[in-house]
Amino acid sequence: MTVYAHINTVPNGSTGGIMMKEHKELLAAGEDSYAFWGRGRDAENANEMRFASDLEVRLDVLLTRLDGKAAFHSMAATKRLLVRLDEIAPDVVHLHNLHGYYVNIEMLFGWLASHDCRVEWTLHDCWAFTGHCAHFTYAKCAQWQSHCAYAKPCPQLDTYPKTYSKGSCSWNFEQKKHLFNLVSADRLKLITPSQWLADLVGESFLKDYPVEVRHNTIDKRIFKPTPGDFRERYGIGDRFMILGVASPWTERKGLADFVRLAGELDNDKYVIVLMGLSEGQIKQFPPSVIGLQRTDSARELAVIYSTADVFFNPTVEDNFPTVNLEAESCGTPVVTYDTGGCAETVRRSDSRVVEGYEGALARMVELARSA
Repeated sequence: MTVYAHINTVPNGSTGGIMMKEHKELLAAGEDSYAFWGRGRDAENANEMRFASDLEVRLDVLLTRLDGKAAFHSMAATKRLLVRLDEIAPDVVHLHNLHGYYVNIEMLFGWLASHDCRVEWTLHDCWAFTGHCAHFTYAKCAQWQSHCAYAKPCPQLDTYPKTYSKGSCSWNFEQKKHLFNLVSADRLKLITPSQWLADLVGESFLKDYPVEVRHNTIDKRIFKPTPGDFRERYGIGDRFMILGVASPWTERKGLADFVRLAGELDNDKYVIVLMGLSEGQIKQFPPSVIGLQRTDSARELAVIYSTADVFFNPTVEDNFPTVNLEAESCGTPVVTYDTGGCAETVRRSDSRVVEGYEGALARMVELARSA
């Protein structure tokens, strides 16, 4: 029997859901599988472990804010993880997000390098091969291809993982380049959810490792055309409904484009519904925009997807947005920008990948006229 160990920041959300799905499938197949995380709910059985405390996570956040050395703290928490790994002696260690203020990568990769196990590492963003950021498209920064913060300072120190330290980015880059190459290429395989990210890996200091593109999937038993009374409850009537879903909504997710859209469309013919807004963001929009907070009900989300006439995803920085998959699976066409791995998520003939706002607006107006 093969022993598997899975490590991620949290056991829920997009990355945690992927980890737990694989973990549970392995258990159902009779394999010996264990899931480890640093933040979130407590373990529910002997095959799970939350190895960091809330206090340790908060301390890691504080230290990272001061020194900028993300994933180089949490030594006590990581020691607990490694003790447990020694006990179960995994044949395969599947890594997911290693950022998130919960693990020490120097200790973890030292352990991986000294143990004869196979390592799979799913990269959900670009953090593994940069000196600081998880994404760099919006900032139009390409220093990661050579050496972060070598030619000029990092332009994103005020973004996650935020720090006041101006000298940490270059140090992080050198340390990560060293640590992440400790495990030989015959034992470590990288997995990316999109070909776009796989291509970036090929330009980074991880280029010597094999890469497998493994697209994220959704549960089509839930995300399918689902009737509901959403239009009646919110007084939408027969207006053309444009839906946006994100959590959280940020400028990088394209929130400004929805603000612009709300100001340009005829409210008698169109209605914008935004799911995942904060209370403060909801108050900033005019009454013509239906702003909703995040829902934990996948079925409720399926109803809203199914109700919409089009799903607009104006993200300018994304790896493989599964919201596009969810919308299409519910029978709703998608209009999204040609950024990151977005083009790899679109399948319907009436969906469109466009270059920018004007192209998106033209396509949505076209859909409304043909509705």
